[in-house]
Parts: sequence; structure tokens; C-alpha cells
Amino acid sequence: MAVITAKGHNFDIVIVKDSFSRRAVQFRNNIIQSLKKIGLNEDYVDVELEACAFKKAPASATWFFDGRRMYYSYDLGDKFVDNLNVVSKVIELEVNAVINQRKLVEDFISAFSEDGDVEEQRKDARIALGIGTDVKDLSIINQRYKTLAREHHPDTPNGDAEKFKAINHAHKVLKRELE
Repeated sequence: MAVITAKGHNFDIVIVKDSFSRRAVQFRNNIIQSLKKIGLNEDYVDVELEACAFKKAPASATWFFDGRRMYYSYDLGDKFVDNLNVVSKVIELEVNAVINQRKLVEDFISAFSEDGDVEEQRKDARIALGIGTDVKDLSIINQRYKTLAREHHPDTPNGDAEKFKAINHAHKVLKRELE
């Protein structure tokens, strides 16, 4: 078992070693069942499965709740099925927190509410910070953000307020993805 930290939760996760496609279907069904606990109909939940669940690929879930598009993705695992397992576990923990009144519904909505083009925003954010599209290490992202923020801060002689705002926005987008 491996300990994973995702979206502020620490939990044990079993790394899948066989029956990848079957396990991916189980994780997708777990996501749907978790979201049903807060009143969602299966028709409002979309979890795309990879044809080859053992290959390295990001996993995500999209659902509509209270008139908003909700989204969560994870791609730090070695296989799609492992990533989907993390997505399933995070959604389960967050839904249980709402049900057990440890988290407000508004906070749940805020944590997962995303625009339809979130993946494009993440790509643009990495470009704005001048890092590779595959960088997932938050310490590298934070370091680059701090360097650029100092360089472009409006209170410095060569500061640029618009560039500073763009850098801050890019950092927020990536931080939200990786925390």
C-alpha cells in the first residue's frame, strides 16, 4: 500500500497490479455511487475510461451539481487505473465530509467547481510560468512563481502589473490542480 496526498487528504491506496480494466470500471462505479449519496443522478456524472487502463494517463470525473460544472482530475500515478483510484477516493472522502456535516455544501462546490476549459487553462498557466507541460512538482512551480513574481512585482523598477496578475493567476490554477 502507498500513502497518497491529494486535495488535502492523506490516505492509503492499493496499487493495481492486474485486472486493470475491471478495476477501472469498479472505480468509475464507486465515483457514481459516492455522488449519488448527495442526490446526483448517474446521468449527470461522466467518467471516461481509457481503453488500456494500464497505460500512463490522467483520470478525471466531471459532474453537474447545483447548476455548476464540477471537475476533478489526477495524473501523478503510473497508470490510468491508479489515477482513477485516487479520483474515486478523493470524491468519496469529500462526499462523506458533506454528508457527515464536516464540510459545507458550498465548500464542496468551491473545491470542485471548474470551467469547461480547465485543461487548457492549466496548459496556459504552465506556459505563463515558463515551465514544461509535464511539470507536476508543486515545489518547482512555487519556486518559479516566486522568481517571476519578484521580477514583475509592480513596486519594482521594472515591474509590470498585468504580467504580475497573469503570473498570480497561473500559480492559483496550478496550485488548485496539485493540492
